Amino acid sequence: MTFHIGFVLFPNVTQLDFTGPLQVLNRLPGAATHILAKSLAPVASDCGLGLVPTATFADAAPLDLLCVPGGFGVSDAIADPDTIDFVRRHGARAKYVTSVCTGAFILGVAGLLRGRRATTHWAYTSLLPLVGARYEAARVVRDGDVLTGAGVTAGIDFALTVAAEVAGREAAERIQLSIEYDPAPPFAAGSPARAPAAVRDKANSFYAQRLARFRGELEGALKQQS
Repeated sequence: MTFHIGFVLFPNVTQLDFTGPLQVLNRLPGAATHILAKSLAPVASDCGLGLVPTATFADAAPLDLLCVPGGFGVSDAIADPDTIDFVRRHGARAKYVTSVCTGAFILGVAGLLRGRRATTHWAYTSLLPLVGARYEAARVVRDGDVLTGAGVTAGIDFALTVAAEVAGREAAERIQLSIEYDPAPPFAAGSPARAPAAVRDKANSFYAQRLARFRGELEGALKQQS
């Protein structure tokens, strides 16, 4: 049977949050991937890459798996009634409800993370309780039918986890081998726990102002939904 996978796009999305899982899940046996947005116009990502939807929110078929990527564009997405309504409606019916990075907050504003364990980008984990979620420190967190991935590259780990769930471990391993996903980064700076102190301090400084602003945006979006 066809396994329908829908990715939600919005302006200023982080393209790897989307394209990493897309590359994995598109290789699932029987998978049909749908790239969904408010219109069929190309969606600008955060790095200048235009992403072309295959269907609009209005025309989307029922989904087996809903995936919401993150990015700085989440600030506008959580305040957009059409996006939140789409995620809420399709998330309520999907077999799996998933996110990558700060896409977790779109799920949260849609009411899909209440009482759930979840993860997100390391800089934003302190805000998960605002949407009723409990932070768990892991690359991929599963709580029932909800799976959340940490920051950006964790989307590939998340997608392989889903692939194993849907098609079995061997199928997931074949996909992993086919994309040669064998990480050996040149630096041990991929998490706050391992990054050098100077690198971590500069990263924290970069996100501090953004985090304070996003907290206010998130609280505003939640009030709009109440």
